[in-house]
Amino acid sequence: MEELKLRVAKLSPAAEGVVVLDLRGEANQVLPSFQPGAHIELRLPIGVPRCYSLCGEPTDGDRYHVAVALAEQSRGGSSYIHRTLAAGDTLLTSPPRNNFPLVEEAASYQFIAGGIGITPIITMVRWCEQRGRAWRLLYLLRSRRNAAFLSEIETFGDKVNLHFDDEAGHLFDVESFLRGVRSDTHIYCCGPSALMEAVEKSTADRLPGHVHFEWFTQRDIAGARNESFTVVLARSGREITVAPNQSILEALEAEGINVSFSCREGLCATCETAVLAGTPEHRDQILTPAERDAGKTMMICVSRAASDSITLDL
Repeated sequence: MEELKLRVAKLSPAAEGVVVLDLRGEANQVLPSFQPGAHIELRLPIGVPRCYSLCGEPTDGDRYHVAVALAEQSRGGSSYIHRTLAAGDTLLTSPPRNNFPLVEEAASYQFIAGGIGITPIITMVRWCEQRGRAWRLLYLLRSRRNAAFLSEIETFGDKVNLHFDDEAGHLFDVESFLRGVRSDTHIYCCGPSALMEAVEKSTADRLPGHVHFEWFTQRDIAGARNESFTVVLARSGREITVAPNQSILEALEAEGINVSFSCREGLCATCETAVLAGTPEHRDQILTPAERDAGKTMMICVSRAASDSITLDL
């Protein structure tokens, strides 16, 4: 897999508990371009790869910016970045990937960001501003002190609806808000699971493909089938049993079979594998509803089989 070697030029506070990394390539190196919504994966020295949205300018070919919030229950990545990473350190990263692309021909956009979910959204806001496109932003936080990019966002005036729980004294009513959003507007949402699920529930009757999400973590799947099934590897004909609550990736690793993977959470698409027969039970956060229905590929780090057997192009 292609990798980039980037130097940490600077770490800058963006809000309480949020730091922005300024990552640069070697002298005169032009970094791959990206589109709003893209992310890179940082291969941290502690052996924990983590995906972070790019929040800088896509046209800055000499640097990338990512904003990282210190998680209350860090799995290692944000804690390392906040407490150990220093200017001058080097990191291996993936090239930019985009599982949260902006539909450029949309008539208007409603962006909804919760906390650090502003990171992919801020690039979309800038894109709209630069092109004179119709957009609005709902930015939800527990407190003003945790609001990354707040000074920039406030310059957009009445295009932005800010809500701080501690100042308002209550959570924001997402369902009521969304009733006022036109049906032909494309909605983009990134933030905590509770916010994303509320938006998902409130937009269930909207046109397919008009509501877009960027999930941080693997979701619980209601009615998930956690039973044993068989994986058939088409290239060798080998059959491997996947135990309950075991991923296909884990079953393959136990048999000494190496496949490409990274996040192990269905968030990055590194392990996407073609399905030749059988029915996947999708648990990723990447495939569109149409792609899930087609059942042509699956993320083997989290997704399982809804059938007793599934044949993969491995």
